[in-house]
Amino acid sequence: MTKPVTGVLFDVDGTLVDSVYLHAVSWWQALRQHDHDVPMARIHRAIGMGSDKILDALLGPDHDSSADDDLRAAHSALYAPNWPALRPLPGARQLLGTCADRGLKVVLATSASRPELDALLRCLDVDSALTAVTSSDDASESKPAPDILEVALDRSGLSADETVFVGDSVWDVHAASKLAIPCIGLTSGGLCAAELLDHGAAAIYEDPQDLLDHLDEALTSAFRKALAETG
Repeated sequence: MTKPVTGVLFDVDGTLVDSVYLHAVSWWQALRQHDHDVPMARIHRAIGMGSDKILDALLGPDHDSSADDDLRAAHSALYAPNWPALRPLPGARQLLGTCADRGLKVVLATSASRPELDALLRCLDVDSALTAVTSSDDASESKPAPDILEVALDRSGLSADETVFVGDSVWDVHAASKLAIPCIGLTSGGLCAAELLDHGAAAIYEDPQDLLDHLDEALTSAFRKALAETG
C-alpha cells in the first residue's frame, strides 16, 4: 500500500523559474564559441540535464572532451549576467508556500550548480517554505540519473513512496521513475504535454499556478499512478 504524500520535490529551472530559454541561448553561444553548430531546438530539449551530461547528449558520447571544461565555463559566464533578470513563473512562490502551509515537506532538487542555485533562491525568495535544497554539487551524477533526488530524500527524511516530484523536462521524469517517484509535469519549460506524458509523467499542468489551482487533483493523480505501478 502506498503512503499518503507527505513531501514534494521540485525541479527549479523551467519549473519554478523562467530560465530554460536563457540556458538554451547560453549553451548555443558557448558551443558556437568552440565551433560547434548545434540547433537551438536540440539544445532546448537537453536542458534539464546537468553540465556533466549535456555535452555528451549534444555532441555525442565519443566527442573530443578536452574542451568540455572550457565549454561549461563559457556557458556559466554567458548565463550569469542574466541572473538579475530571472523571474519566478506564475504561482511559483504561492505553490511552495501552500505546500508548506499544508504540512508537506518542500524540497528543491535541481541540476543547477550551487552558484546558479543561489541566484534561483534569491529569485524565488521562499526560504521559509523550504525543508531542504540540493544542487548538482551534492551528487556524483545529475539528471537523468536519480542521484540528486536521492540526496533530496535523505536530507528531508522522506521516502520515495510518500513523495511526488514536480518537473518540466523528460529528464526529470526519468530521474523520478528510477526511484519509483511519480512525476507531475509542467509545460512551463517549453515541452508539450504529450511528450511529458509519453515519458511517464503522472499528470500535466501548464505552470505552477495551474498546479496550485488543481493541487488536490494533482496529488491524487500522482498517488493513483504510484499505487497502480506498485500493484
